[in-house]
Amino acid sequence: QVQLVESGGGLVQVGDSLRLSCAASGRTFSSNAMVWFRQAPGKEREFVAGINWSGADTYYTDSVKGRFTISRDNSKNTAYLQMNSLAPEDTAVYYCATGDWNNIYYTHTRFYPYWGQGTQVTVSS
Repeated sequence: QVQLVESGGGLVQVGDSLRLSCAASGRTFSSNAMVWFRQAPGKEREFVAGINWSGADTYYTDSVKGRFTISRDNSKNTAYLQMNSLAPEDTAVYYCATGDWNNIYYTHTRFYPYWGQGTQVTVSS
């Protein structure tokens, strides 16, 4: 089993930055891809970013390219999502997830059996 715990969300102003963290435990973290999804009120959960096991490869949805950066520290079993230039449309609950593979291009929720509880990000204008 894998346990994932997100932290770092909050209420910020337009243009501000936040860094989300996802702490993993329970099994080998460093072998698998880690991803971030988000879900805004009344919308489906959507893929945000993914990072492969080593951190060498990353993938982003178009709406966050150039503003968000995904990273990981395998020595700490933690993945991060640095979010800059936040906008109201970034308001959502952010979830980290992982599965038993190293493919960062799986952008549908069905590929990920392990999820955190989510952390709320609210961007106020």
